Formats: sequence, structure tokens, C-alpha cells
Amino acid sequence: MSERFVRVDRDTPMLMPPSLQEWLPEGHLAHFVVETVALLPLHGFRVNKRGTGHAQYPPSMMLALLVYNYAVGRMSSRQIEKATYEDVASRFICGGDAHPDHDTICTFRRVNGALFEEAFVRVLEYACEMGVLSRRGGAAVDGTKIAANASRHAAVSYDRAGEMIAELEGEVRELVALAERANNEALPEKLKVPDEIARREARLRKLKEARRVIEARHRERTAEKQRDFEERMAERAARRARGEKVRGQEPQPPPAEPDAKDQYNFTDPESRIMKAGNGGHFEQAFNAQAAVDTDGSMLVLGGYVTDAGNDKRQLKPAVDSIPETVRETTHTLADTGYYSEAAVADVEADGGPTVYAAVERTGHHRTVADLLASPVPETPPPGLSGADAMRHRLRTASGRAIYKKRKETVEPFFGIVKAVMGFRRFLLRGLSKVNLEWTLVRLAYNVRRLAKLLAAKSGPDCAPMAPQTA
Repeated sequence: MSERFVRVDRDTPMLMPPSLQEWLPEGHLAHFVVETVALLPLHGFRVNKRGTGHAQYPPSMMLALLVYNYAVGRMSSRQIEKATYEDVASRFICGGDAHPDHDTICTFRRVNGALFEEAFVRVLEYACEMGVLSRRGGAAVDGTKIAANASRHAAVSYDRAGEMIAELEGEVRELVALAERANNEALPEKLKVPDEIARREARLRKLKEARRVIEARHRERTAEKQRDFEERMAERAARRARGEKVRGQEPQPPPAEPDAKDQYNFTDPESRIMKAGNGGHFEQAFNAQAAVDTDGSMLVLGGYVTDAGNDKRQLKPAVDSIPETVRETTHTLADTGYYSEAAVADVEADGGPTVYAAVERTGHHRTVADLLASPVPETPPPGLSGADAMRHRLRTASGRAIYKKRKETVEPFFGIVKAVMGFRRFLLRGLSKVNLEWTLVRLAYNVRRLAKLLAAKSGPDCAPMAPQTA
């Protein structure tokens, strides 16, 4: 019996379709990215100079190239440069024969942070105009650890830095003594005393700077922890005044000196050692925050990156990161990592959004008693503490319905960013630069998500609406 295989012919000459529009099927993400970027304000974007007399790559092409490649999980500037030769969609975005090199791509990304943020807001405004994002609604906030572009092994602890400083200062004194005896004694030929002293003094400067930074961070953390300590003591005093039994150990004031294990990273000093995953390991990382729409679109409304290792003081900043021109936030959902009475009061002050935040951690397993428990009345009884009032709010029928949207929105967003888009490590260094990169990730995610929302609403041929004119 003859074998039935498809014939593969790699030798017959063929031509690509003469129209670039025909290189990709209708509804391809690259088409949508190009059309969406064409609607964005690009007048302020800076481009990398290619030399005297050379024409510059248009900002619209560079932004579309970055957004598309980030959306499909290609973040490295070298990978993106390679894609302009090998990936059909990237070649389409670049017009077929434009190939910006990795330095041009990296520089464009590095110098346009403020404009990426403006583009992020404009995409959300377009989503409102297209009817897939409501101007008023809720948002779920959460944070995730993203690895820094730095090894945790390129770091030194506070105590170890002190030990090394003492060792190096002793070696410098020994070398100075050798230099003073050099007039009377012959030194080994390979020993260059001035060079050895200079090398150790340079190392000393770095280690002293490391200890200085660790001490400054400790003072900053101490101020925050002191506020937490005072808030917890005031809360316990208020509960005692109401006649309630206060459980647990008394809070302790923060220590006066830095912890011996506090670390400084020489590669990216602004990154921190943070608990990652489920807390089972530590890595050199940043804390990436996001606020995600809970009313059906799953578009990310705001976000930023912080060097704080936990979310305790991030509730108000996360809510404030949502542009007021895009969304009037009516309620905010957060997990227990964000909760404190002071944080909730800060967000809800002056008519702010209602907060739904877990007061304590609960297991995923629900008992039969949990399943049979009836919702409590919507109106809380008088005299409840802030924590008990929040517990009551989450046990009401409306509170249950609202709070369950948290795990359906912001948690899947982080899953898509990490597992689908493949963004697990920052490429840039420094807090301002990783904030820029996180904005670009959020922009790429929203364009990707918006394409799916519009395709579901109006079919695969739906394109961004034209900007409204005055």
C-alpha cells in the first residue's frame, strides 16, 4: 500500500502576498495593535538617533512593535530585533523591510516611560468609548512578586558588610605599613602596593554605602512599623474599653538597629529580598501592584511597582493609581494582606470607595457549617469595631457576591501575565525603570484583552473606533 503523506516542497520559488495586509489573517492581534496604536497621541515620544542624516523609525511603529511583542511574551530587545526578521507579525508591523536593532528598541523603551502611561490611560478611554468598560464600578487590587534583574547572591548582609569593612581596613593598614618599609626592604616584584590599596578602598566605599543604605531603609521601615504598632495598641485599647476580651500577645515596638540579615544588592540596590510564591522561598524581587475591573472586562485599571515586601500600606496607593478620567471607583476588593482599620478608613474617607477586605486568612476548604451559614443582615449592629464591621460586611449577601469577584479578576490577570505572556522577571533595573516596564506590560495586556472583548462583542472584524473630534 502506498504511503499517503502530504508533499513538502521547499524548492519551488514562491512570493509573499504583495499586500502586507494579506500576510496575516483577518482578526490577527497584530492588525488590532497597529490600528489601536494609530489612535494614540504619539507627538511626545522620543526616538533613538541613528546618526546624522538618517531617517528615524516612526514612534507608531516602535510602540506597536513593543506592545505586540510584549503581548505575545517576547520582551527582550534582542528577541524583538530577531522577530523583525523571522516573525511574520513583527515584519508586518515594521512594514516588511524595517529592522530596528536591539539598542534602538531598548532606548525607545527606556526613555518613554511617561508616554507609556499616557498611552495606557488612552487605551482605557477607548475601551469606555467602545462600550466594553463602564465609567463607574468596582476594582480588585492585589500584588505579586516579580523577580528583579539581579541575583540575590550579589548581595551582602548588614553584619557581613561590617565584618568585611573591618577586614579590609586591617589589610589597608598592613599594606600602608609595607609601603613605609619599602625604602629599607625589598617587596615581592608582583606586589603593587598602591594598586592593592586602591582596590581595597574602592571595595570599602561600596560596603560602607551598603551599610548606610540599609540603615536608611531601617529608619524608614521603623517609622512605618511604629505607626502600625501605635495603631494596633490603640485598637486593643479601644476593644478593652468596650469590655471585649483581647487575645494574642501584646505588640512589640520596632527594634532600634537594623536586622543583622538585612541585605543590600550591588546589581540592583533598589530591589529587595522578598518572600515569593506561597512564601516557601525568597528571591530578589519587586512588588508589582495592579487594580483590575470587576464588572466584566477584566481590564487592568491601574498599577505600579513598589519595593515594599508586603501590601500592608498599598491599599490607598493602589486605589489612587486608577485614573479618575477613566473610572469612578465605587468599591474596592482586597485580600487580608491589605487590611488594617487605618487603611480602610483612609480609602473610604471623603466619600471614597467602599472597601471589602478579608480581615484574616481563611483556608480554601469550606466546612458544611460554612456552606449552610445564612447571610447576616445588611445593616451591622451598633458598636462594632472596625475589624468586626468588616467581617460583618463580608458575611452579608451583597458582600459575598461582591467579594467573590476578587479571585475571578485580579488573580487571573497575574496568571495571564506570568503564564501566558511569560513576564516573570524585569529586564530593567531600578524602581523607576521597572515601573516603566510594568506600565508597558499592563498596556500590552489591555490591548490584548481589548481585542478579545471587541471580537466577542462585534465579531472578529471589529476595529478600534475613530477618536472623537470636537
